[in-house]
Amino acid sequence: WVMRQTGRYLPEYREFTKDKEFFSRCRSPEVACELTLQPFRRFDLDAGIIFSDILVVPQALGLQVSMVRGMGPVFARPLRTKEQWLKVERDMLSRYGVTDASPEASADLCISKAADFADALGYVYDAITLTRTKLDGRAPLIGFTGSP
Repeated sequence: WVMRQTGRYLPEYREFTKDKEFFSRCRSPEVACELTLQPFRRFDLDAGIIFSDILVVPQALGLQVSMVRGMGPVFARPLRTKEQWLKVERDMLSRYGVTDASPEASADLCISKAADFADALGYVYDAITLTRTKLDGRAPLIGFTGSP
């Protein structure tokens, strides 16, 4: 955690990211790798933390999230009701050709399509692979995850 937080204060981080929108940094495996490795060039670290953000998951689900300077993350349409969540499920399923599913069946269908949904986060897997390759065994690579 310290390395992840420290990285954003490094002059090279600020220079490298000055013209890059926050989530575009997460979606580019090359950029995420570079931002993960920058602190290794300054400090003797015992692990790397992949540059990403938990909010790439809602984006992969089809929600619009932006990072607003001075405010932090902002959802265009926050989910406040079960009905809004069920619409997210229906929209996700329709992207994969499943239509007319009952609300009762939607959850099971989403679970059955989990591998397809994971493809929407392929850039995270690519960033992990690239970064592990560049670390070349010098240190482990870790990441954060969470859920509501």
